[in-house]
Parts: sequence; structure tokens; C-alpha cells
Amino acid sequence: MLRYSLTSYVIHVSLSDMQITYENLRAQAGVAEPFSWIDAAGTRLALSRRGAGAPVLCLHAIGHGGRDFEAFWKRMHDKGFEIVCLDWPGQGRNPDDATGAEASASRYAEILAGVIAAAFVLGDPPIVIGNSIGGAAAMIVAAKQPALIRALVLCNPGGLVAVDGFARTFCAAMSGFFRAGARGAIWFSPAFAIFYKTVLPGRPAREQRQRIIAAGRETAGVLAQAWASFGRAEADIRELLWRIDRPMLFAWAKGDRIVSWARNRPAVSRSSAKVQMFRGGHSAFMEDPDAFTAAFEAFARQLPER
Repeated sequence: MLRYSLTSYVIHVSLSDMQITYENLRAQAGVAEPFSWIDAAGTRLALSRRGAGAPVLCLHAIGHGGRDFEAFWKRMHDKGFEIVCLDWPGQGRNPDDATGAEASASRYAEILAGVIAAAFVLGDPPIVIGNSIGGAAAMIVAAKQPALIRALVLCNPGGLVAVDGFARTFCAAMSGFFRAGARGAIWFSPAFAIFYKTVLPGRPAREQRQRIIAAGRETAGVLAQAWASFGRAEADIRELLWRIDRPMLFAWAKGDRIVSWARNRPAVSRSSAKVQMFRGGHSAFMEDPDAFTAAFEAFARQLPER
């Protein structure tokens, strides 16, 4: 017997006397236990902290969750760093944004600044690892409030190409795709599964990819908002990148079909950042975790003294 809800909140599978229950599927992709709650920029966020030492704040891509960084923090737990992961509003374990603001890099930059001010008030500013929209938010904060960030590791971030006619059309189409999912279109779940196998094709990302796919209907609304924001002129933050004076490493998953290196290379090349390429489709820390961890550690250990 299979029983499910259109919002993916509850699924029961019964085989003879065996029953498996999943509730609130997007929480499965969120930060791992133990975690705590933090209030920032008018909304509540789940935050996990592991290890001790120099703080590293990890920001996930839209529609994902803090568990994206599980392989990374397991490899870093005894290396003298505190690995801090959060869930963005309406994703992972978090409720929707309490302010009613829609998902965008600029809104997430406000949240990020609030998180750093609240969570690291008595310590050093963190090294920030930002993936996709998380990378865009990190660049905005680093350019406008540099004292909040020690260094940046940017993993296929958004915002580094012109918002031209092609970009607007593509983003509108993607937003429409996710709006259909939020409305409960019957074809959305299988289509989303196919799509996400191209976004995160790397074998090491398989378990988290399955969690993201399972939660697709729950996160479709916030994905639609974010993709709509990517097609607006303010999504182009190249000028902000070129103003950043913090150490930067671009850790690029070279198989990305959407945030491709070919389209982003001109903007990155004008910055002072280091660049390293990795296997994977969108998230090097998930898809090529050993190589990414080694590159991160080498970058972090050569940073100027705090």
C-alpha cells in the first residue's frame, strides 16, 4: 500500500507488517541534529555547529538544505575548524520567511549578515562557503560589509553573467516550471527527478540528491521565487564581485550545465580570486568531497592571521 500527500509531507509504505514513515521531507535535507534556532533579519533559522576552531559558515543552493555539507564537515571535524551550517527559509527544517519576503540573493544577503552578527558576535568572522544563491548572497555581504567575512569559497555562485534577453527568458521558464510544481502538477515530480540528476550527477551526492528530489513539491514555491529573481536586473552582481577585497577561492564544479564556467569565466577572471576546478555538476563539496576538502584546507591555512 502506498499513501502520499500532494505536498510530500507524509508518505507511508506498508509491506506486510513493515511500515516506513517519512514526514516533512524537506527536513531530511536540512541541517543534521543536533541543531539550534537563531533569529536573523526577522526570521527563524535552523543552525548546526560542529568542531572547534576557526569558524566556517556553509550556505547551500536554493531548494537544498544544510545537509549538503555533511561530507565536508565529516572530513573537517578534527582539523581545527568549526563547521556551521544553516537552512535558508522555507527549506530544510525552516519555516517560511516570517517577513513574507520572497527568496532572492539580496534577501539572503540580509539574512546572512544577520546570522553572522548574531552567531559570531564574540568570535572571529567566518570563512564563508557559498553555493549558487548562497554564493551570490556571500558576495553581496563581502562587498558591502567586508568586516563580517574573513574569506570566501564560492561554489558555482549565481549573479556573474549579464541578465540579457536569453537569461530573462530562461529564468522565467524555470520559474514557471516550479510554479507548476507548487500548484501540484502531476508531472512535476518525475520531471524534477530527471532535472536534478543533471544538476547533481556525481555519485557521492546521491543520497542528498534523493532527499532534494523527494522534497521537490515542498520546495517548489521557494524555487519559483528564486528563479524569478534571477531574471531581474539586480541579480547581476559582477560589479560587487570586483569590489571584494577579501581572499577568494572559486571552487567550480565543471559539469554545470546552467551556471557554466564558460559563461562565468569573464567575470571571475577580472577578480583577484583563485580558481580550482572539480568533478561534479553544481556542488563540488558534495560531488568531489575529497578534492574539495583538500583545496579548502590549503586555502584556509594560508589566510592571513585573524
